Amino acid sequence: MTARNRELVGLIPASLLVTAGFAGVFIQRSNALSNVSLTYGAIFLGLCLVGHLVIRATLPYADPYMFPLVALLSSFGIVMIYRIDSTLARQQAQWFVLGLILFAATIIGFRDYRKLERYRYTIAVVSLLLLILPRVPGIGQEVNGAYLEVHVPFVFQPTEFAKIGFVVFLASYLRDTRQLLVLGARRILGVTIPPLKHFGPVLVIWGLAMLILFALHDVGSSLMFYGALLAILYVATSRVSFVVVGVIAFGLGAWYIGAHVPHINARVQEWLNPLSRKLYYGSNGVSSYQQANALFAQAAGGMFGQGFGQATLTIPGTSAALLPAPSTDMIYAVITDELGLFGAAAVLITYLMLIARGFKTAVLARDSFSTLLAVGLSAVLGLQVFVIVGGVTRVIPLTGVTLPFISYGGSSIIANLVLVALLLLVSDRARRPV
Repeated sequence: MTARNRELVGLIPASLLVTAGFAGVFIQRSNALSNVSLTYGAIFLGLCLVGHLVIRATLPYADPYMFPLVALLSSFGIVMIYRIDSTLARQQAQWFVLGLILFAATIIGFRDYRKLERYRYTIAVVSLLLLILPRVPGIGQEVNGAYLEVHVPFVFQPTEFAKIGFVVFLASYLRDTRQLLVLGARRILGVTIPPLKHFGPVLVIWGLAMLILFALHDVGSSLMFYGALLAILYVATSRVSFVVVGVIAFGLGAWYIGAHVPHINARVQEWLNPLSRKLYYGSNGVSSYQQANALFAQAAGGMFGQGFGQATLTIPGTSAALLPAPSTDMIYAVITDELGLFGAAAVLITYLMLIARGFKTAVLARDSFSTLLAVGLSAVLGLQVFVIVGGVTRVIPLTGVTLPFISYGGSSIIANLVLVALLLLVSDRARRPV
């Protein structure tokens, strides 16, 4: 079976999941089956077939498993959001359609993606400007203490698109300077220091991004950007010492900021003491209500879950939220509550397979820019999953990022579909016969 035929067959489980998921919702709500679930499954399969035909026509050698894995995660996300709020699910479906359009446009418009190297500084500046937008009076808006959204004729989160731009810049710049960073490095007190004249532009642009994200109170995105920098830097130079120094610097910076910056210190306190009665009911602007109830929801799910549609999202007898933001930040807690540890593990395994395909693409790539680009895009995607799942499960402090392809959010699903399109472009070039 050819690669494209394997991709086509892989889309069938995603459409079946939509059909079965909506059937389960209808049974749970009205105790009756409906032909509408078949219609939704057929529509979703039709949309995915359009994406598949674009890939078949333009990228015949691309990885055959990435797009089906993305379709599977997206279909699961739409079903879960519909179970929580049917209006949000319809909006998510519309964003998915727009994301597929931009997915196809990226594939068609950037067939030779290496041309992006020529515009690396322009891309970096545009990415910085995107990060600044939420702080611009009149269009930026604060949500739960962080400046994430921009309100123009529509609402979007610029950080989701800026992350792709920064990866392109880092991959392009380090492709040209990676040898200079190694050959010109000096050892001071046993620590390898890269030459400032070559590493300076990376530090300047990365430092500006960190300052902007700090001003936006967007801790989750800061962690993603920093992790992507270290991943690309390690692959570009093969120097573990650079990563070790980066991790130590991150630890020291995180300790200082967590101890001295009020809004971050509050998140740390919620993380360390989520079951404190004082914090649970709110004290001095610190509330562990969301973190604690996420833990309760996951514990209630056990190994096999309470059943689809059985999670308690509001306080019985009221409309008050028992689990705040169930369709965005807390959707992983809802999944674990209803499908149990086995269902949550299946979701994480799907993500791992998608990220593994991205790293395999990096291994197969034939030029340095392609390798670094694939590594950076895969690392950003993996770190985003880690940040939100780690926050919900209390591995790290909770931060407000979306679970890719599953959480509700138009900016997230569109940006991540563009990210996957770039990975497919790299994959097609890497797998083409010489």
